[in-house]
Amino acid sequence: MGVKKKKETQVTSLTVCHQDLETLKSLADVEGENLASLLLHCVQLTDGVSQIRYVKQIVPLLEKANKNGTCDPTIRSCLDILAGIYLSLNLKNPLKKVLASSLNGLPEFFLIEATQSFTSRLQEELNTSTDLYSYRKVIDNISSCMENFDLGRSSVNNLLENVLHFLQKSLIEISEENRKLAGNHIVQTQLMNDLLVSIRVSVMLVQKVQGFQRLHLKNSPTWQSMCGLLSMFTNFLSDDGLLQTIQSTSGLAVILFIKAMFHPPEKIPDLISSVLLRSVDPTSAPEWLLSCCKSLCCADVPPSALLFLCQGTLTMLDWQEGRMGPSGEALLLNTVRVLFTLSSQIKESTLEMFLSRILASWTNSAIQVLDSSSPSLKDNLNGNADVVRRLLDYVYTHWEHPLDALRHQTKIIFRNILQMHQLTVEESGSDLSADRFIFELTESLLRLEWHSKGKYTCLGCLVDLIGIDHILALAKTIPSQILEVMGDQSLVPYASDLLETMFKNHKSRLKSQAVDSTWIDKWHETWVSPLLCVLCEGNLDQKSYVIDYYLPKLLNCNPESLSYMVKILQTSADAKTGQQSFPSLGSYDSRGALGALMACLRTARAHGHLQSATDAWRDLVSSARIKQGLIHQHCQVRIDTLGLLCESNRSTEIVSTEEMQWIQFFITYNLNSQSPGVRQQICSLLKKLFCRIQESSQVLYKLEQSKSKHEPGSESTRQHPSVSLQQYKNFMSSICNSLFEALFPGSSYPTRFSALTILGSIAEVFPVPEDRVQTVYQLSHDIDVGRFQTLMECLTGTFEEVKILAFDLLMKLPKTFVQFQGSVKLQGLFQAALELSTSTKPYDCVTASYLLNFLIWQNALPSSLSAYLKTQRVACGDGDKSAAVVESNTLIGSY
Repeated sequence: MGVKKKKETQVTSLTVCHQDLETLKSLADVEGENLASLLLHCVQLTDGVSQIRYVKQIVPLLEKANKNGTCDPTIRSCLDILAGIYLSLNLKNPLKKVLASSLNGLPEFFLIEATQSFTSRLQEELNTSTDLYSYRKVIDNISSCMENFDLGRSSVNNLLENVLHFLQKSLIEISEENRKLAGNHIVQTQLMNDLLVSIRVSVMLVQKVQGFQRLHLKNSPTWQSMCGLLSMFTNFLSDDGLLQTIQSTSGLAVILFIKAMFHPPEKIPDLISSVLLRSVDPTSAPEWLLSCCKSLCCADVPPSALLFLCQGTLTMLDWQEGRMGPSGEALLLNTVRVLFTLSSQIKESTLEMFLSRILASWTNSAIQVLDSSSPSLKDNLNGNADVVRRLLDYVYTHWEHPLDALRHQTKIIFRNILQMHQLTVEESGSDLSADRFIFELTESLLRLEWHSKGKYTCLGCLVDLIGIDHILALAKTIPSQILEVMGDQSLVPYASDLLETMFKNHKSRLKSQAVDSTWIDKWHETWVSPLLCVLCEGNLDQKSYVIDYYLPKLLNCNPESLSYMVKILQTSADAKTGQQSFPSLGSYDSRGALGALMACLRTARAHGHLQSATDAWRDLVSSARIKQGLIHQHCQVRIDTLGLLCESNRSTEIVSTEEMQWIQFFITYNLNSQSPGVRQQICSLLKKLFCRIQESSQVLYKLEQSKSKHEPGSESTRQHPSVSLQQYKNFMSSICNSLFEALFPGSSYPTRFSALTILGSIAEVFPVPEDRVQTVYQLSHDIDVGRFQTLMECLTGTFEEVKILAFDLLMKLPKTFVQFQGSVKLQGLFQAALELSTSTKPYDCVTASYLLNFLIWQNALPSSLSAYLKTQRVACGDGDKSAAVVESNTLIGSY
């Protein structure tokens, strides 16, 4: 399969024009060792994957040629052809990246020639591309040249003026075409996508190309193109007819272009502040700004445009280490004030999403500035400042927002608020957990109702910052409070995540402070004891969610806690009524300590915290306790105990002798469950056990073949594999005996349903062996004439589900297995089917259809039909031959 997958990988092959092909043919040497020969072999291949190998040989070959110290005309021509190949490849073609990566290692001696070739070819593309719908390919080439490709970046730098002019022209024509085709959504989608890519390439150009020092020559063509592009980005920013991603990217471009064009750089923050605050002074602002960004220099700027300008400000300016000085700090505060104003104006959900991300971005920028900021900024960003108060108001208002992504942003904002406050007070060296702001914030969160999902997220952030000790000091019973709400499914993920954050933090802190191992007692008292209380006394939903979500996380954090749980629960289960901490054995309505014990053991084993079943039986729980669980009054205790025996995180774990004995014990008492859900769980768990037996038997067969006495490191395979395999066979035969005994005449519907379902699972898990594949058990070997008759009787019952299960079981058996029944017996089945088919009782007709289908499956219908017709002719005499023929045709036509 691996080879086949490799062949399916498609890479479009590279090609060259006819002229370049002829050039390569004329330059290729007879020995086939020069670069032209290599490229000729490469372009003549039709498989792109194979061409990659040739492309990777280009630079090693040129390194050999470099030793001669010459760049002969052949290499010069080949470099020109390589430039043409690169620009002809699709942006997503892996060959394009491979070629760029290879050429990045080009010997320095050839760089000038190669740069000239790429520059020439790219200029040709820029000059000859006149079709609106061909612009995208050129734009993609400009983008790829600047993306981790030194030759490409140098070429773009050489052609900066041409590239800017081309981008301006393409943006004008694409936007005009988009306006003309308003309503044609399919074409507009493509055009808007092209528009978006063009803006992104323009941004990349300014960020990555080093030629913008010439911008201050105001009358240069480069400057004029920059002004034209800035003007277009400003128009896009306020055009609600465009996609919001185009508007958003235009906001980035506007700020970046202003940053690149404005001089001196230290006054950039003041200029952008005036734009954001809509207070641009026409007398002092640059003329080009008033001309290109006219719509942004007035008081009436759309909220969406302001929003995206804020995004551009935070993204495109350098906030690291406060490099913009006091004016940068002022811009930071002005930006967040604008965002606060916009939060009360914006109601559209997509813009709300943008706003939340931009606010989160603002907090990240604030953290960067605070690392080396002035005292005044720290005063404006500590926990008691107005900015932080308004940020917290935003978090509280939006932490229950329907959009999951927006709720996630509130978590980032809250976490960053804490980090900002930490940076503002860290110089004082005070204990953060004793800080007034942190103390009041924690108290206010704890006072909130637990139905508020945002409360969990924010408390988790507080734990990460100051640790759990401070919170436990304020609310000692917080573990129990959180466990109490875990009966509400909508809150379960939040509650379990918060508990995990808390108990992990608590364990880490206790271990770091402890001098001996007694710290674990305090940890158990805080986190495990409330859990055991819920498992014993909580309501059904609460227990289920705690077992599914909380218990596995607790055991993963500290697997050794299992022994503590078992000890406490065993003690409660052994205690006399009225003296125990929890209800002891439980009842029909309560699982009690025994139910909690089995749930803990089952979860631990399913998650790999019991290395083998014998660990549990020998060290943790007695055989009598297991049997108590298997016949407990409460159905879930029985299911958990059965799950403990059947489930394992290792599908090949050997089933122990004790497990097999207990499974046999369970089946004896639990086939007659009245609950459909319980029956379904029993059958599902037993099927898991059978799968384990089948898979582990394959391991045992391999061990037997290698004459290995036991599986390394496994307690359960110390005996010889053949002994374990024989135990498996005996166990499965014993299970089948019990199941067929349960199918006695007059047995209840639940019993028959359970027995037949389990037998069907056995037939499915242990199929008829093929191609020398060994199987430890075959159901057909344990079905004799009497058991076959039992299955036939199941087809005659009144319950349709029982008929289906019995028939499906018969279909899973090999066809050869019932041939010993003989033609006389099959004839009797056929006769019975015919008689039942004429019954007035509906379920008799259904039985007849199953019997006839079974005969068809056995290829026995023609012979049975022939024998029946002979009998009919003898009974009817020669005078009624026509009636017999009619009946024959009728039966054949029906079946």
